[in-house]
Amino acid sequence: MAAVSSVGQSSESLKLDYMKLLVTQLQNQNPLEPMDNADMTAQLTQISQLEQLEKMNTSFAGALTAAEGRYATGLIGMQVAYLSDDGAEALQGRVAGVEVVDGKFQLLVNDKAVALDAVSVIGE
Repeated sequence: MAAVSSVGQSSESLKLDYMKLLVTQLQNQNPLEPMDNADMTAQLTQISQLEQLEKMNTSFAGALTAAEGRYATGLIGMQVAYLSDDGAEALQGRVAGVEVVDGKFQLLVNDKAVALDAVSVIGE
């Protein structure tokens, strides 16, 4: 679940691109009007903040996956109501197990995989 890196470039790639741009700017700057140290520091700080945000996003994604797994396994043995795949029919059954399909937790109900977000009612 790497949301940030899946949307675009990773922070490592962005950092490398930025450093190349910075070196090019420094090589081609006007010697009579060099780049302001405060501006350079601000830009480097922004790259550092981007890296920290990506690390936090990865940590939160891992925590969310773990919580979702605990929730799904906590439903084993419970009676659930859910919508059919086409959404036209309300079905119910007892959760017999949990499986992970394409990184998403699914409940095994009536020998069928049911997505967690398809469950509408949970009972004993």
